[in-house]
Amino acid sequence: MNLNQITVPSKDIEASIAFYKKIGLRLIVEVLPHYARFECVVGDATFSIHQVEKLPKGEGVYVYFETEQLDQEVNRLIEEGIQFDQLPTDQRWLWREARLKDPDGNQIILYFAGDNRKNPPWRLK
Repeated sequence: MNLNQITVPSKDIEASIAFYKKIGLRLIVEVLPHYARFECVVGDATFSIHQVEKLPKGEGVYVYFETEQLDQEVNRLIEEGIQFDQLPTDQRWLWREARLKDPDGNQIILYFAGDNRKNPPWRLK
């Protein structure tokens, strides 16, 4: 089994499209005002947004996008006016992460983990 796609809710698809294009995803399907799908520029994963009338309550969705050039990418996005809740920070789980929210409040984590993503020192045998 392989993870193919993640879909997140949005009340404003057009605002979300602009946001996700800005962070580097490639728009491949646009069915306004209901749906949009992107592809990641590295790998085969796709990511989509679908229109909802009401957003989920609580912490909601967390989506992780990995980039080897995390610090440079965060600096580029800051220059483009993107606001971060957390700048790149080394985490105790051996990942470097920056956190921000999309226009609908979904938690987006840009990170770099390298080999530690699938093979941390505490990985089960």
